[in-house]
Amino acid sequence: MRIGVIGLGNIGNPIASNLIEDGHQVFVYDTDKARAEPLVRSGAVRADGPGEIAARSEITFTSLPSPAAIQSVAEAWLEGAPPDTVLVDLSTNAPETVRQIGARLTHAGRYFLEAPLTGGAPGAKARALVFMVGGDEAVYARCEPVLQKLGRATFHLGPLGLGNTAKLVNSLLAFSSAWVSLEGLALAAKAGIDLRTMVEVIRIGGAGNFFTDRMVEGINQRGRPTQFSLALAAKDAGLLLDVARESAVPMPVAAEIAQVFVAALGAGLGERDWSDLVELIERQANVKLELPPPRTQAD
Repeated sequence: MRIGVIGLGNIGNPIASNLIEDGHQVFVYDTDKARAEPLVRSGAVRADGPGEIAARSEITFTSLPSPAAIQSVAEAWLEGAPPDTVLVDLSTNAPETVRQIGARLTHAGRYFLEAPLTGGAPGAKARALVFMVGGDEAVYARCEPVLQKLGRATFHLGPLGLGNTAKLVNSLLAFSSAWVSLEGLALAAKAGIDLRTMVEVIRIGGAGNFFTDRMVEGINQRGRPTQFSLALAAKDAGLLLDVARESAVPMPVAAEIAQVFVAALGAGLGERDWSDLVELIERQANVKLELPPPRTQAD
């Protein structure tokens, strides 16, 4: 199949690489031309812009940083897209934005799916992504075989807008679990409780979550390469609040979590990986979080 990829960052690059590995003819474009070089060496064809990608591809994937970016790229893609081609946006976006893009493309005889994902750059490389898809069922059926090979699960939620709604709900639970866990660990550390013991109490006591079960094990690593920036997390938290207001669903906890990310931006952490939220709680609580290694049976 002829497949295009627009946006060759932490998600788009490994997805394009996996598509090449799967035997597809892959066309790539990024405003930073250097990002395409490794893919071209692996067999991809570099295009000059979204219009050329559209003209040469049956399906085009986009992975872009903001709703404004996907709106702009969708218009440029439409100029070159033959009838019946499909644009699939992998970005986390505003549900209303994807509905508007979908209406515009459908009216022109082209098709649009939203497929925001979870799993990040490691999941993209390892084909362990989870896709939350919104859009026409027949269009989804055309794209599903490709998506299935790029991840470990694909969910079709229904019409356009529901994929991103599901993604934002998932993000709310991830963000809030991480931050509340950090608050609790900061309190424990300041009180003098050994953090390894505290983590074991949480896990065995039934209050565990994805952060205390897995992510906490990397809490001592700071400044790791950015895979999902705190600036993007702040963007997603803002989108969630917009959807909540439009749906008349009160979300006081989500509002507080959004302010956490605003504080991270104010602290100069915006371009850092979101795992570095630990530095924000350390500054706010004036405490150092250090997790001792797991105990052995000899201990």
